[in-house]
This record gives sequence, C-alpha cells and structure tokens, in this order.
Amino acid sequence: MTTFVLVHGAWHGPWAWDRVVPLLRAAGTHTITVDLTTPADRGLHDDADSVIATVDTVQDNDIVLVGHSYAGLVVREAADARPDAVGHVVLVDGWAGPDGASLVSLAPDAFARTVRAAADSRGQIPAPAPESFGITDPETAAWLTPRLLPQPLRTFTEPTRLTRAVDRVPGTAVCCRPRTYPFDELGAAAGYRTLALDGPHDVMLTHPEPLVRLLLGC
Repeated sequence: MTTFVLVHGAWHGPWAWDRVVPLLRAAGTHTITVDLTTPADRGLHDDADSVIATVDTVQDNDIVLVGHSYAGLVVREAADARPDAVGHVVLVDGWAGPDGASLVSLAPDAFARTVRAAADSRGQIPAPAPESFGITDPETAAWLTPRLLPQPLRTFTEPTRLTRAVDRVPGTAVCCRPRTYPFDELGAAAGYRTLALDGPHDVMLTHPEPLVRLLLGC
C-alpha cells in the first residue's frame, strides 16, 4: 500500500488537505497529515524533523512525501535524511533549492523584504489575506480566513541542509497555473518532472480532484 504523507505550507495547518484526504483514501491509499503549527518559535529544521518522525512511523509501505509551497523545502530535507524510506517526493507549487538555500534566498527580493518587515517582535509573520493564495471565491475565503496562522520568520530564513541523498529520490513538481512564482523552474532544477495544473496556489482547496489524480499517478 502507498502512504501519502501530506505536509502543509506556511500559515496553513493539516486541515489544508481536508478535501484531498478522503479522495486519496477512497483510492485505497493510506494518508497521514503532518502538523507544523506548534506555536513556539521554530525553524525549517524543526519542521523537517517533524516530517522525519512521521516517516519513521510508517512500515512496509511505499511513502510518497507531498509538500505544499514552503513545505517543498521541508519534505526535501526530510527525504534527504530518509532516502531509503521515501519512494517519491511531490512538490505542489513548492519551493526547492540546493543545500544552503532558504525560502527568502529563493524568493524575489520583494517577498523577503515584505515578510521581514511584517514579522512582529516574537518573529511571527501574520497571515496574509486568502487572495494571496489565489482564493477569491467568497465561501472558500470565509472558510480559510479564520484558520490561517502566523508563521515563524525562522522557517523562511533558515537554510536547508542537504547531503545530496535527496537526489536519489524521484520527484515531481506540480505547478499551478497561472504561475505565481517560478515553481516549475525550481522543480526542474531539482531534477523533477514538472506537471502543470490549472488552479490557484491553494489548489488543494479549490481543485482537489485533479490534484489527487496527479498524486495517484506519481
């Protein structure tokens, strides 16, 4: 049996996959959602350790590690630590880079300046509006707004630690259209095949069925 380990992006929680999980389970897969919403200050490595701990609980299954947006960096670091346990990495509009890269180093300068300026005295970045994730439908926006959480700045500034073991793990980059950031280029640079998917950045909320079809094909 295939186990999908689903990792949400910044400002989100495991609920981001609520519309995806039932579809994956109906297809006969096992799914686990990782929670990266601990309130204490944390960084990229802390989040990767949470994913690694989840991977270590899975036995005798083929693991597909799925990371949305910021979590692309998280799942790649986790796969680098457990290359023999992870069978495939999937980035959903996900950030990816080489050893030493951070989200702020990969993102445009304007993004880095904005998140640094927005961080409060505790290093927490308030959640942006749903429109920032491509959510314009009023009903979905109303569902999403109260669920969004502050994001620790350190998750964006901490450089990823890779030994190149992750390069042994096949990967797919699912890139949403219209494009917001060059996720297709980042995925290709990581050696992943790239697949286009019509939908906003939070495509798992708006287009779960076509996303699941792509995940099942990985």
